[in-house]
Amino acid sequence: MTHISSDKTSSWKQKAGAAWVHIFTASGLIPVMFSVDAIWQGEAYLALLWLAVAMIVDGLDGPMARGLEVSKHLPQIDGAILDHVIDYVSYCFIPALIVYRFDLVPEGWAIPATSLLLMSSLYTFANRELKTPENDFRGFPALWNIVVFYMIMFETGPMTNLALIGFLSIMVFAPILVAHPIRVVSMRRITIPALIVWTGLVGVHLWHGHQGGLAPDLPTAIRILFWGLSFYFVFLSAWRSATLAGQK
Repeated sequence: MTHISSDKTSSWKQKAGAAWVHIFTASGLIPVMFSVDAIWQGEAYLALLWLAVAMIVDGLDGPMARGLEVSKHLPQIDGAILDHVIDYVSYCFIPALIVYRFDLVPEGWAIPATSLLLMSSLYTFANRELKTPENDFRGFPALWNIVVFYMIMFETGPMTNLALIGFLSIMVFAPILVAHPIRVVSMRRITIPALIVWTGLVGVHLWHGHQGGLAPDLPTAIRILFWGLSFYFVFLSAWRSATLAGQK
């Protein structure tokens, strides 16, 4: 009898742990709504800070779900769909609102540009073959929150932003690989620490901007490190595209 009771207790704990992971995933909508409020108030940097919080939640829930075998213990809830819904809102829809609200593209182009952004991104979330066996993304993975961060933080011009949206919308379908910074095993010992530092530096840039500062005003060491890490991720993806793009 003791053995049976222990099994039931263990099963309840596993299901509770799986449910908690789903709740944690869903909680990513909380910073999303704070981001919407910041957009409403005209606070671009604060909106991006909240999107950064949402991105951290998204980065943590995957390893938690795999570690607690969520799909095994709560098979009736599709965690992938739950994650996709929240990701589309935070990675695509809210950044589109930022483009629209803060006039990041030339006058008269806001609706066409954001519509293109949103429509092309649907392919990313609907593509059953989005990732390679080594967990690289095929094509640009609709990381518009990061794109908009660079637009706002470094004050790129409206025509440049419009061209970038057009280019990256096409690159969603391109035969390139973009390394998943957490799940790609190759160079993970470098990539994960680099990602942690880069995320912290994004926060520094955004808080500095929220306080009224400009990116060039930050200490030179911070700016060099930030750009060095940014180019590291570009290099990693370019290198993997050149060597692995033909894999099925």
